[in-house]
Amino acid sequence: MRFRGSFIFRRFLSQFRKQFDSKSEFPVPNFRSRAPFFLRSYSSEVQAPLSPQLLNIMEQRLSAVEHRTAYLNKLLNQPEASPSEYARTNKELRKLSGSVDLINELRTIQKEIDGLKSLIEECSEDKDMLNMATEEMAQAIEEERRLQNLLLKSLLPKDDANERDCILEVRAGTGGEEASLFAMDIFRMYEKYALKKGWKFEVVDIAQSDLKGRIEYHPAIDVVWTILSQEASAAIAGVGVYGKLKFESGIHRVQRVPVTEKLGRIHTSAVSVAILPQADEVDVQLKNEDLRIDTYRSGGSGGQHANTTNSAVRVTHIPTGIMITIQDERSQHMNKAKALKVLCAKLYEMERLRLHRSRSKLRSEQIGSGDRSERIRTYNFPQGRVTDHRVGITYHSVDDVMQGENLDVFIDALLLQEEMDAIATFSSS
Repeated sequence: MRFRGSFIFRRFLSQFRKQFDSKSEFPVPNFRSRAPFFLRSYSSEVQAPLSPQLLNIMEQRLSAVEHRTAYLNKLLNQPEASPSEYARTNKELRKLSGSVDLINELRTIQKEIDGLKSLIEECSEDKDMLNMATEEMAQAIEEERRLQNLLLKSLLPKDDANERDCILEVRAGTGGEEASLFAMDIFRMYEKYALKKGWKFEVVDIAQSDLKGRIEYHPAIDVVWTILSQEASAAIAGVGVYGKLKFESGIHRVQRVPVTEKLGRIHTSAVSVAILPQADEVDVQLKNEDLRIDTYRSGGSGGQHANTTNSAVRVTHIPTGIMITIQDERSQHMNKAKALKVLCAKLYEMERLRLHRSRSKLRSEQIGSGDRSERIRTYNFPQGRVTDHRVGITYHSVDDVMQGENLDVFIDALLLQEEMDAIATFSSS
């Protein structure tokens, strides 16, 4: 939108005269409380107005957020609050802070709109002032719609673990040697994707299969490993890692001619991928009496040190029976720390799923729960395509995807589907 300098000058001259006119019966709103509309940056896309029903529901939620924030601030200032209560309260306040800031902006723009409505009624005979007020009203309404859309997104049901780091687990499924080969290909795919995103990718454990494979040096993670592996896990750290990767959980199917196939036949194999959010100490508290920790000598061709010291660690969580075995590091303490990190992630995920099942089954009906029994994606090498069966998207360059490229085609589509379904749920509630 272009504005002439003479229009801008007349507008502010008129505002200046009105504000200091002693004969003026009604005070003119202070237009300088916010930046002039021609200096503000607005989205080039026109914001669609929300339905009255949706606005009514959202207004009720906004009031609830305001009351909850006031209560939490009061609770935070009580000296008798325990450290754990303080941590939980502070954590919830940080989670609400984004919505609260948007609410404050929305309240400010709504007050401005009310002032502009009064001004338009008062200056109906002043053509220049009426044009300026009408123009400012249009911009203010557009800003109100933008804030309402942002607030709607902030109020939609979210996975509390979205901002967390995650544990990646890849396991070979049906398919024998080919499944083990593809398991490591998938593991590397996520490693390359993580490195392109600037995330930290740390190998936690690689459990070799009974099959004999060739040894290969992997420069990105500075480790020598056997290609044929039954299971591999890694810790991925970064901003919003779990929120990005959470829909990668499930069965990944591959159709290709394996390197071990001499007759050129296409094999179909499967690999299961699990994405677990990492837990904080506030979320999971491990008790010493619930843990059984065993140490033993590492197996495999790990060098002289690995086979002569009790560096391998097996941690068993007695109440649940979960057993974590780590022998990747030379140090027993480092292996124990990794095992406890994976155990916390598994316990946190169990509790999250329990609460999720008790609240709603909607998520599994919409996109898929990521259960290992589901086939979520197929990698067809002869046809050079990758198809995600949940959103029906096919990408025709399987090699790019395996190099960690263009994986966002599927991830972004799944996140968009989640948002659309959340809006539908919000409206129906």
